[in-house]
Amino acid sequence: MNRTDHNGALRIEDEGRQVELVGWVSKKRNFGAMNFIDLRDRYGIVQLVFDEGFNERLKDVRQEYVLNVKGTVRERKDKNPNLLTGDIEIIVEDFDVINPAKVTPLIIADETDALEDTRMKYRYLDLRRPIMQEKLMMRHAITKSMRDFLDHHDFVEIETPALGRSTPEGARDFLVPSRMKPGSFYALPQSPQLYKQLLMIAGFERYYQFARCFRDEDLRADRQTDFTQVDIETSFLDENQILSMTEEMLKKLMKDVKGIDIPTPFLRMSWEDAMNEYGIDKPDNRFGMKLQDLSEIFKNTEFVPFRKALDEGGVIKGIVVEDFAPSNKEIKKLTADAKKNGASGLVVLKMQDGKLNGSAVKSLSEKEIDDLISTLNLTDGSSVLIVSDEWLKACTALGALRNDMGAAKGLKKKDEFSFLWVVDFPMFEWSETENRWVSQHHPFTMPKREDIPLLDTDPGKVKTNAYDCVLNGYELGGGSMRIYENDLQEKIFEILGLSEEQIRNKFGFFIDAFQYGTPPHGGLAFGLDRIAMILSGSDSLRDIIAFPKNAAGRDPMSDAPNTVDDIQLDELDLAVNVSADQRKQLKAIEEGKVLITLPDGKETEVSLQEIADWKAAQV
Repeated sequence: MNRTDHNGALRIEDEGRQVELVGWVSKKRNFGAMNFIDLRDRYGIVQLVFDEGFNERLKDVRQEYVLNVKGTVRERKDKNPNLLTGDIEIIVEDFDVINPAKVTPLIIADETDALEDTRMKYRYLDLRRPIMQEKLMMRHAITKSMRDFLDHHDFVEIETPALGRSTPEGARDFLVPSRMKPGSFYALPQSPQLYKQLLMIAGFERYYQFARCFRDEDLRADRQTDFTQVDIETSFLDENQILSMTEEMLKKLMKDVKGIDIPTPFLRMSWEDAMNEYGIDKPDNRFGMKLQDLSEIFKNTEFVPFRKALDEGGVIKGIVVEDFAPSNKEIKKLTADAKKNGASGLVVLKMQDGKLNGSAVKSLSEKEIDDLISTLNLTDGSSVLIVSDEWLKACTALGALRNDMGAAKGLKKKDEFSFLWVVDFPMFEWSETENRWVSQHHPFTMPKREDIPLLDTDPGKVKTNAYDCVLNGYELGGGSMRIYENDLQEKIFEILGLSEEQIRNKFGFFIDAFQYGTPPHGGLAFGLDRIAMILSGSDSLRDIIAFPKNAAGRDPMSDAPNTVDDIQLDELDLAVNVSADQRKQLKAIEEGKVLITLPDGKETEVSLQEIADWKAAQV
């Protein structure tokens, strides 16, 4: 082979050139006296023309055969404006079959009829599809842009261990047993948080890493068990400097990858304002429909649900949905969705013929109805969805409904990109199950200096120097300024209810390092997979990861996770407590199927992917 050009690179200017090409057969058309083949490589597609002299050699050639072709570039008579190479074709003079191919279990094209389970089982074929290659090449462009920016700004790329100590960081750890120390385990990193701070203590000042991270948690469309995090930490910069520099990096990224100039500085919104106005700490501000506080309108109400909420210190909040007159069936679904997201109920009122309608209207006074119409500027065809509950529950439930309505009404445009920062997060949140304060981010987050006195009197009111970067309703990443003073760190551990023994056991090496001159420092981390998902217009992280896990946390291609030989368990001094029936179930799981009993008593096989997708839909 002496490949002269990539298939997608040839243009009308190349007419008359002799070329040698390689690639896969994307499409074959036989017109008797002439055969046409579209030859595909990573760079594009070009049309090949074979005269009837090749008929015998071509008769067995089909899609996905790998060919080596020699020929001459010629201008096409019937040009194809949908192809970059649509002005030309290759008149074939000779060719060789480099390798044949079986009939593929899925169509290798941008549009395929294969189910996701099939696509993942034959991922190496799915990745041949041009649209999938474009997504992964965009991911590469994203990493290159970020690396170039960080290198230009004196950051040092440093790798941190993949095998470390188990530390509490919010999700379950993946554990790795140690052969050399039986009964002991490494943990795969949920993030390089402790190591990145130790690198600041070590004096590197500016660090970054494209870090592989692992969290044993339930999966959704925007979450994977193993993922890539763009990890960044700096010393001697304050919060404003870190945010401004990050905005520069994202501005460059959007220009490099999407050719878009985004405005800076980004909007900054406090956590409290985000919850009040959007009902979520990662607000999508591409559309309006903001939450509005209606408590003042109903302060003297006799409507029982509203009265109860106000008497118990709660709030009444609502959103206006234009051009929306829900049916009774739709109202029932909206109510179920509100309850699923923590609300005790939902009131839906519709504006029709200048009047407010709905089951709750008869329980409202004329003044309340008039004030509601005038305050919200309700017009015919619009509806208002109202939740009365504790502040956080009311905000969260309405925020979920707002997001659903925005998607249903087509208000979330994939070609619009709106960046913002959410700042001033609470330091702690109260855990009812553990009956103690827990960190909203992590225990090394710096509280705001002016709030430090509240640590002794009212920890729930302490705000932090933490920040999340949000794009189109997705959290791209976030971080904080870090605690670097021993006394303050000990105070935080005390509020979290950690004993001296627990502190030493979990963070001993880390706390020791802080006694040797720790610089002020802070940083953040971005989810690379999530950035690539949004910029490529994908609906799932699985589309922008080369070899992802499915919703059940399995890899259908390699059948991971799988059982291991007893010899391997013996080497690790481990025993697996699994019965014969459970082993049978595990074997079925490895094959991707389980046997379930239907309500009518019949048994049927169901794939794990179907079960996982059903569970994800319920979430």
